[in-house]
Amino acid sequence: MSAIEFIVPDWPVPARVHAMSTLRRGGVSLAPYDTLNLGADVGDEVDAVAENRKRLREQLGLEAEPYWLKQVHGARVVRAAEGDERPEADAAVAMEPEHVCAIQTADCMPVLFARTDGTRVAAAHAGWRGLAAGVLEATIAALDTPPRLLAAWLGPAIGPDHFEVGPEVREAFVRIDPAAVTAFRANARGRWMCDLYRLARQHLNRAGIDAVFGGGRCTHAERADFFSYRRDGRCGRMASLIWIE
Repeated sequence: MSAIEFIVPDWPVPARVHAMSTLRRGGVSLAPYDTLNLGADVGDEVDAVAENRKRLREQLGLEAEPYWLKQVHGARVVRAAEGDERPEADAAVAMEPEHVCAIQTADCMPVLFARTDGTRVAAAHAGWRGLAAGVLEATIAALDTPPRLLAAWLGPAIGPDHFEVGPEVREAFVRIDPAAVTAFRANARGRWMCDLYRLARQHLNRAGIDAVFGGGRCTHAERADFFSYRRDGRCGRMASLIWIE
């Protein structure tokens, strides 16, 4: 059995804060979900997803199941808890040890948050719709912490060379902040290449968070490491997790 591979954020938070983002290897799912698909709603075999999640818990030494959400590309934030509830939400916060916030992605951006004293954490699902709807700002508000005491980490997402959008997407962000024009580049098809990482940094900085880390990976380009819905259509989901020990 191969070990699960994951990315560990490089950011200045206390050791009691644990965070990671999975790669696509180390599970049992068959193509096109090969192999570490952690998404339960993408058409994969139920038993395969259950085994993948079990392996994840065991390798990370988690005492409880991560708090999986039913993500809907919105801005609702919930408080992570134990149990089987799967609320419709796109972010979760945790203020108690061992409550694991979890976000699933396959091109959208996972954004992890931690209070710099290690007492509060959160995870948000930030595709373009969620970003425009204010999911990052809502998550910051739910943490009930001065933004200067928060650090954020941008997990793997589709990169600006592969994320083509229509003019309505650009207009949605420019209405929020005229500086968003710097996150869009016109292409030869009369559409726009969108830089989700730049947009997320702009939103975080505008909300008062200067300690922003991560970014730079591309789920679409890095086929061996990541699932990508834009690239493949039917595919699995990675997970980004954060919790307090």
